[in-house]
Parts: sequence; C-alpha cells; structure tokens
Amino acid sequence: MELSDVLGYLAATLTTVSFVPQAWRCFRTKDVSGISARMYSVFTVGVAVWLAYGIVLGEVPMMIANSVTLVLACAVLVMKLRYGKKKQQEADGPAQGSTVRPAGPGQAREASGPRVVRAAR
Repeated sequence: MELSDVLGYLAATLTTVSFVPQAWRCFRTKDVSGISARMYSVFTVGVAVWLAYGIVLGEVPMMIANSVTLVLACAVLVMKLRYGKKKQQEADGPAQGSTVRPAGPGQAREASGPRVVRAAR
C-alpha cells in the first residue's frame, strides 16, 4: 500500500469518526436545537459532491468516508427538519386559532388545542 493510500484512509477514518458523536447525540436525545438547518443542508450537499468526486477519481477512501458521512448527515438533517419544528411549536405555545377560555376562581385555564393543565394558585 502506498503512502498516499495510507494518508487517504487515515484522513477518511478521522473525519468520519469525528462526525459520529454529534450524530449519535442527536439520535439519542432528539435535541437538534444547536444545529443550523441551512448549514447542515449545505454541508450535506458538499459531502455528496465529495462522494461524486471520489467516484469519478476511483478513490476508495474518499468513497467510503463520504458514503458513511453522507448517510449520517442526511439522518441528522432529517431529524433537524422533523424535531426542530416540534421544538419550535412547543416553544411558541398553543397553536394559532385556538381559543383560551377564562378560568373561574380555583379553575385551570384550558385551550381548545392540546390539553393544558395548570395548577390553581
């Protein structure tokens, strides 16, 4: 094996392995609040282009590393698009168009959307 191949496999291994902890944390916690959808979209397209470049050159280290990274990046991006909206909706409160009825003394207020229960003070 030539030195260029060793360097290629080493670089491919290090860059792919460095990506795994972030992806694993997202899978485990479903917390994608610190991830930019725009940046991850551009990153994922960039990895796909690197993969295509590796295929054109016939460079196996490039193909392997970018294939694995592309799968992980796509999974994180899908989770960002899926769970990022849920977190934003939860932070925004009741859905638009829902009504909140005033509560009487000692009663909890209730929205017509998802059930919200609050303790009386």
